Parts: sequence; structure tokens; C-alpha cells
Amino acid sequence: MSSGSGRSVLVTGASRGIGAAAARAFAAAGDRVAVHYGRRADRAEEVLASLPGEAHVSVGAELADPDAVRRMVDGAADALGGIDVLVNNAGIFEAHPVTETSYDDWQRAWRRTLDVNLVGAANVTWCAVRHMVERGGGHVVNVSSRGAFRGEPSHPAYGASKAGLVSFTQSLAQALGPHAIYVTAVAPGFTDTDMAAEYLTGDQLEQRRAESPLGRIATADEVAAAIVFLASPAAEMASGTVLDVNGASFLRM
Repeated sequence: MSSGSGRSVLVTGASRGIGAAAARAFAAAGDRVAVHYGRRADRAEEVLASLPGEAHVSVGAELADPDAVRRMVDGAADALGGIDVLVNNAGIFEAHPVTETSYDDWQRAWRRTLDVNLVGAANVTWCAVRHMVERGGGHVVNVSSRGAFRGEPSHPAYGASKAGLVSFTQSLAQALGPHAIYVTAVAPGFTDTDMAAEYLTGDQLEQRRAESPLGRIATADEVAAAIVFLASPAAEMASGTVLDVNGASFLRM
């Protein structure tokens, strides 16, 4: 596996928000990036056009479809010459409060959220690990959430999926260490992205800012910087770690 710049990096959910910021940060460091998208190929192409350097590609797949995931990962590896770094960033955040949601909608929300946020990430990882083992190692960075620890009362499937991603991170850190594959996670709080926009307006934005002693929420670039660090050779001994990026808005033991 190559280290430093010049690596092959696959970022899921990279057509906007944290994923797009991570794609730009890796590209700025000299890496080749595969920009994954679910449905918005046009947004992925915009991100692709903004990346410094050459040999970047966009790859599409619905993460709830295991066959599409495998084709996407293998296609990214073929285009980039392998996969050294995987960032499991793609996710959905749908409200489904238990006392206000019909049983059918409750089932749909849980199935969709887990299929994308947790099972989809697990399938992408399984496929990418095959390429990393061939190259002698790699890094996997999973994007979890502070909601994995504090709970998400209106979005319980999201909180559960992100908690599952933490356990997945720790399990694979132990399983893949002998293969020189390092697995970590970041756990952001509210971040200034399109996905969170409806929760960051008016009084809601002021409430979110007040949760942190810093008086603000994170930017996507700040979360991306944490991801790039965890994917670096300097962070190998951090394998199994979950790095909070929430401005001390939630502290855990």
C-alpha cells in the first residue's frame, strides 16, 4: 500500500456535504478520488470538476443494493488502480418519531435507514477490503455521529445505525489489524451541510450553536480534516478509535 499522497480513495456519499469536503481534502493532498453518489450524478460531476489533480472518477450505486455496491467498488478500484482508503460517509436522516409514525412508515424508515447507513457500509467495506488485502493494507474511516451515543428521539433508526457503525468499526479494527488495515470512525455533531439544513434555521440554529461551548457548529471541512488524519499513516495506532467532532456539545466517557 502506498502511503501519504498518491493513494486511491473511495468516498461514499461524496456528492455533497461531508463526503464532498472529504473528497476535496484527499484530492488536495495528492490522492486519486472516486466520488460515489446514490442518485444525483449531476452533483457528483460538479464535485469531480472541483477536485484538484487528475485521474479522479465518479461512481454510482444505490447502497441498499448489494450487487450494485460490488460493481461500484470494483469499478472504482479498476479506475483508480486499487483502493487504499475507504470513507463510509453515505447516510440518510429521516424523521420517524415512534408515537407519531404509522407502523408501515416505521418499518419503511428502519429498513431504508439500516440498509443504507449500516448494511450498505458493511457491504462496501467487504468489497473494498478485498482490494486492500491485495495491496498489502489500507484505511477505513466510518462516519458515525454523536447520535450513536446520546440518542436520536425523532430519528431512532439513524441513532441505531450510527451506533452499529461504531461497533462495526471496533470489530473490523481487530479483525483487519493483521492485514495492516486500520479502521476508525468520526462522530460529528450537527454540521453545516445540505442534509442538516432543515434543522439549522432560525431558533433551531441558535439552539444547536448553544449546545457547544464554542458557540457554533462544525463545518464540513473540519470533519473532513479529521477523516483525512485518521486515514493517514500517523493515525495507525488509533485503529479502533472513534474521534468526536462535536465542539464538546456532547461528552462521553
